Amino acid sequence: MPTHTPPASPGENTPERREFFRIEDRIGLEVRKLGPDVAAEANHFNGDHLESLKAELRRLDQDVRSQLASLAERDRLVANLIKSLNGKLDTLARIMAFEQNPLQPEDWQMVTLSEGGLAFCSDADGWQVGDRMAVRMTLPPELYQPEGVTQILDIQPEPAGEARIHTAFIELPDSDRQLIARHVMRWQIRQRQKE
Repeated sequence: MPTHTPPASPGENTPERREFFRIEDRIGLEVRKLGPDVAAEANHFNGDHLESLKAELRRLDQDVRSQLASLAERDRLVANLIKSLNGKLDTLARIMAFEQNPLQPEDWQMVTLSEGGLAFCSDADGWQVGDRMAVRMTLPPELYQPEGVTQILDIQPEPAGEARIHTAFIELPDSDRQLIARHVMRWQIRQRQKE
């Protein structure tokens, strides 16, 4: 798994250090504080019973994608139709998974998101710079749910007793990083279309 080394001190987290595009978006956000002895790669969101099914789905999806490449050489129309059907099945699977574990209204909030980390508002109590947290994001409209482990880089007080928590991903699977990158790119495209 790729890791991102956070800066040695919060003061080093300046806009000039940005390595990734950042967006302001409303997403579903679930956060679990990790103790110092908790392994980063542990499953923090109780999805163990679905792991074998998810692995099988990924394998089947990879099979379809590899077959599409050779099919496209012979019949582009059929290949495009199968690609569309595969996308439709992916969307249906995400909707079904989301309906089984719906987020509550308070789980949706404005965040700053990039492939390198995220910033969000939370109660100031209980968080310190250097704390690790498991995060699961639900990214609309696709309902992708990337998961990772972040470390708090900075905490800035906000009005009404909240704080803006700035984090960097320290554990994030490549597939989840790609989901975030795709979401950021699509968000940017939608914003350009609105202009």
